[in-house]
Amino acid sequence: MLSGLTGRVIEIGAGSGLCFAHYPASVTEVVAIEPEPHLRQLAELEAQRAPVPVRVVAGTAEKLPADDGSFDAAVVSLVLCSVPDQRRALTEAHRVLRSGGQLRFYEHVRSEEPRRAGLQDRVDWIWPHLGGGCHANRDTGAAISEAGFCIERYRRFEFRPCTVLAPVSPHIIGEAARP
Repeated sequence: MLSGLTGRVIEIGAGSGLCFAHYPASVTEVVAIEPEPHLRQLAELEAQRAPVPVRVVAGTAEKLPADDGSFDAAVVSLVLCSVPDQRRALTEAHRVLRSGGQLRFYEHVRSEEPRRAGLQDRVDWIWPHLGGGCHANRDTGAAISEAGFCIERYRRFEFRPCTVLAPVSPHIIGEAARP
């Protein structure tokens, strides 16, 4: 997901900083946005071990603390399923990217299989409470396009380490560009 990134990157919803170790040397700075204080503290520890400069900042996906067009790339990893306002979060990512900038994403998504999508809808009343706000039934690929990004490539796949995680087993990974 991070291969080939260059320049300034904003990682939206950085969590504990799990991605930091995987940024290529061609990245000059990562600004990691994380709203949750405990996760932000863990991310700050990971930032010290990262192979590139990482600055961890308090903020939310719906109101990024960054100037318009100030980043070459934005990274979201298992974030767009849990933000309260997915459309606003994607509008913000679009705003802070320069023209031609990339959005790299890895997300839970709504199943293309009608029965599984129905299961996702049925459990959405409780799943967000169990899974940190995750709404497994969002059509995130469509939302990325609707936010003005051009999806250049993506791959759908299933990841189900156990049966309990069936509602969140459909995923997409890919990249999109800001025209």
